[in-house]
Amino acid sequence: MAGLKDVVTREYTINLHKRLHGVSFKKRAPRAVKEIKKFAKLHMGTEDVRLAPEMNQAIWKRGIKGVEYRMRLKISRKRNEEENAKNPLFSYVEPVFVASAKGLQTVVVEEDA
Repeated sequence: MAGLKDVVTREYTINLHKRLHGVSFKKRAPRAVKEIKKFAKLHMGTEDVRLAPEMNQAIWKRGIKGVEYRMRLKISRKRNEEENAKNPLFSYVEPVFVASAKGLQTVVVEEDA
């Protein structure tokens, strides 16, 4: 992976179905939130992961047990502007609404900053 100092945005497809296999119904949506944070931490290398409110709504829209099998995520690694922040970078996870997340590849999103 390139240097951790760079700010980057990528779109990923996460297979939540395999990550929630065997999880009891009343714990599926909360576990999905944890798994998405774990995924972002792994792929972006940041300890601090924040979910957009829309991401939370996308996870919960079919209730606690009806989490979608696959989700398209846009994960942005950003600089932490706060004073005396523990981590210099954080990841911000947003949903990407697609008809079907199946078969889509990871893409780097070019942003004009």
